[in-house]
Amino acid sequence: MNKFILAAALLGASALSAMAQTAPATTSDGKTPAIATPGSNNATAPVEGANSFTEGQAKDRIEKAGYTDVKDLKKDDKGIWMASGMKDGKAVMIALDYQGNIVAK
Repeated sequence: MNKFILAAALLGASALSAMAQTAPATTSDGKTPAIATPGSNNATAPVEGANSFTEGQAKDRIEKAGYTDVKDLKKDDKGIWMASGMKDGKAVMIALDYQGNIVAK
């Protein structure tokens, strides 16, 4: 009887912990990309997380996406590279997340 109660308690605890986990952000087709592919961004970009891009890699990726005059590049406490730059003749703030998503405002 004690083994049954212990097994039921463990099963209940594991079910509760599974329900408490938040699902990763998905795109409209239900898929969650590990990294951004050229021409596409995660729908919830920029995504917080441990960013392994070096400063040079971040700047290079931003410039390859068509941004110029990239400056003041800094990684924030959420793991997102932030910079200012130009795109299509307009000044923009740029964010690059760990997935490679680039978002400008």
